[in-house]
Amino acid sequence: MRVLVCEDEPRVAAALARGLRRNGAAVDIAADGAQALYRARVNPYDVVVLDRDMPEVHGDEVCRTLNSEQPETKILMLTAHRGVDALVAGLALGADDYLGKPFAFDELLARVHALARRAGPARPAVLRAADVELDPARRSVRRGARELPLSPKEFGVLEALLAADGAVVSPERLLERVWDENIDPFTNIVRMTVMKLRRKLGDPPLIQTVAGAGYRI
Repeated sequence: MRVLVCEDEPRVAAALARGLRRNGAAVDIAADGAQALYRARVNPYDVVVLDRDMPEVHGDEVCRTLNSEQPETKILMLTAHRGVDALVAGLALGADDYLGKPFAFDELLARVHALARRAGPARPAVLRAADVELDPARRSVRRGARELPLSPKEFGVLEALLAADGAVVSPERLLERVWDENIDPFTNIVRMTVMKLRRKLGDPPLIQTVAGAGYRI
């Protein structure tokens, strides 16, 4: 999944991004509401983690705008205000979920994963093809009786290919879904990651290369 963290406190933003990346997400950071809108209009995000009290453009306006322009993107609103009234106000703005500060990171992570599963077309909770099974919630991959130790990027590429359900996925699309905006668009990192993934998956080969188009399972 790809996540935008909108938080004006640098240490909090860095901690959230670090934790999400450890759990396989591609994460970008916006330090104010104007940056949040710009990045969300340039990059496709599954989930936006949005602090309500953002400078430049208030989080309420960011939420309203994103809900209007990109209803498929899920918004988790963070706020220091607790209580039913604050929850109702946040959801009325178009947020999909609401979390009061302070919070446990594990709770935020669970809510982000739940929202990501609702972003885009519905798909099975566990992805399968041939004898390969990928469980996004447990971050596990098995081929037959073997459990495969994949890196976060290998896991992300495999998840994107399995979710495509036989359709070809271009290298550009994989860069969008699995890496953040700092990646060099001319890098060969997708090809190298697919090569390592093939090696770990073993035989018979599962990932096909479609010349000039990308990859499919």
